[in-house]
Amino acid sequence: MTELPRLVAALPPDLLPPGRLVAPFEQLDTPAYWLSDGPAAAETWSMLYARRSETGLYPLLLTGTGRDATRPWADGEVWPAHNSAPGAHDPAALLAEWWARHAPDDDSDTRTAPYGRVWPGRAGSPTDHPHGTVGDPDAEATSLARQLVDDTKRLGLVAASRGADTLATTGWAGPANHTGDSGEIAAVVRSWEDRFDVRVVEVGFDTLYLSVAAPPTTHEHALHVAAEHFAFCPDIILQGVGSLQAYAKHLVGARTWAFWWD
Repeated sequence: MTELPRLVAALPPDLLPPGRLVAPFEQLDTPAYWLSDGPAAAETWSMLYARRSETGLYPLLLTGTGRDATRPWADGEVWPAHNSAPGAHDPAALLAEWWARHAPDDDSDTRTAPYGRVWPGRAGSPTDHPHGTVGDPDAEATSLARQLVDDTKRLGLVAASRGADTLATTGWAGPANHTGDSGEIAAVVRSWEDRFDVRVVEVGFDTLYLSVAAPPTTHEHALHVAAEHFAFCPDIILQGVGSLQAYAKHLVGARTWAFWWD
């Protein structure tokens, strides 16, 4: 028995709602995650989140597209074999590469002001800045899950010790138009777990919701974080608010980071 079925089988039988193990298209004999048949309950997600170290299973809220709720999770439209290990990457190098690829060629373009074409480097953690504060990451994750739960979200369980790694382990391909390797996305989210106490809460077809226990508390710091978000997910600026300056205003004190890839 592989790790995931063994871990799921070891859970108390009354803990989980009806559900099933889901295998990807290309590896039908190797399930990538467990998925509930019906909507997720906030209480169940919270209980499993609190026990994740004990069970070896990380809970997620999983949602499909607006047009087809079965994609990608119920259909197994995932490709774990295409994703590298998150620990194989340097997140700072990835962000610099993505910035160089997507920043406007014209230094006078205001969308990435005040940095222009110049990658500013990774932002420090809030504790490196005046008045920086750190909350309780588990409380923030649980709070966000309770906000997000509705009848379109299913409960997912992944054999992973940290939320970032679920993005690669499940075979999620949401940012395929940005990078075809979600192990790279997971590497950056790992660095945010370490610096900003983020936690992965919900993963959609091409969306990602993170709770944040240590958000930037000044506009200057938020602007630096906004540069990372632009490199990570350019669409939130280029097809969203239009500039780092405008986006940074929403990051100050924000307890949720949301991303979507076109």
